Amino acid sequence: MIRTHQLAYSYPDASQGPHSRPITFPDVDVPQGTVLLLSGPSGCGKSTWLALVAALVAPSAGTLTVAGQAIGALKNVAADAWRARVIGFLPQKLHLSAALTVQQNLGLVYWAAGLPEDPARSHAALAALGVDELAQRLPNQLSGGQAQRVALARAVLLKPQVILADEPTASLDDDAAADAVALLLRTAREQGATLVIATHDARVAQLIPLQNDGQIGFQPLYLVRKQLSKAEQLEFGKAALGQAPAGHAAAAHAGSNAGPHAPASAPPGVSA
Repeated sequence: MIRTHQLAYSYPDASQGPHSRPITFPDVDVPQGTVLLLSGPSGCGKSTWLALVAALVAPSAGTLTVAGQAIGALKNVAADAWRARVIGFLPQKLHLSAALTVQQNLGLVYWAAGLPEDPARSHAALAALGVDELAQRLPNQLSGGQAQRVALARAVLLKPQVILADEPTASLDDDAAADAVALLLRTAREQGATLVIATHDARVAQLIPLQNDGQIGFQPLYLVRKQLSKAEQLEFGKAALGQAPAGHAAAAHAGSNAGPHAPASAPPGVSA
């Protein structure tokens, strides 16, 4: 689950004192095991929102609770340990270590969490995604699709409660994009994880199946560079979803310093 209230973040800016004009984010309440589609143009604050949820940066204002943990209460080493157990990242740039085999890349997850390596568990994670036969290959011996599956296996190895996927369909053709989204949804569903997909790819919303009652299968969160009126929010949401039901769209107010770059401590590969 992810719950925010009056969440804001200020980028440090020496020219404007200790803090620049903050980015403010809409409130969300995402139940455990559901999907949040985080969208918006470059520079709107997607990277910052992901970094806040992962406790990589601290909010300037408001409250943020992720998987039952109040993020404001986490500091330094405690935040690192919590992140290793609870958050699974699928970055846009997959960041597989070129010098290590697939199996060894997964082994880094245990090291980061301070746990003994479990080869059987690593094998099972790879097998669940159909890439267990690639365990002894180096990343440069993988196709793009294989590398993404390996990176997803790494992200979900410790069965995180929250999966953050950053631009998982970037540069993919329609068939590959459909496969990538289906894989994320299936993996999150099997693990009971909350899935956040950050994207500016309009195809993603269409690739998430409807719920049994015919409603859209995700909660949308739209981030924009300026504050929208209620009417503008509704029109923005309809355009992005292809006439989705009213009341689902939310917009964020990004301050003048909300540039396209993630905070210095943002997760590797996370882009705005």
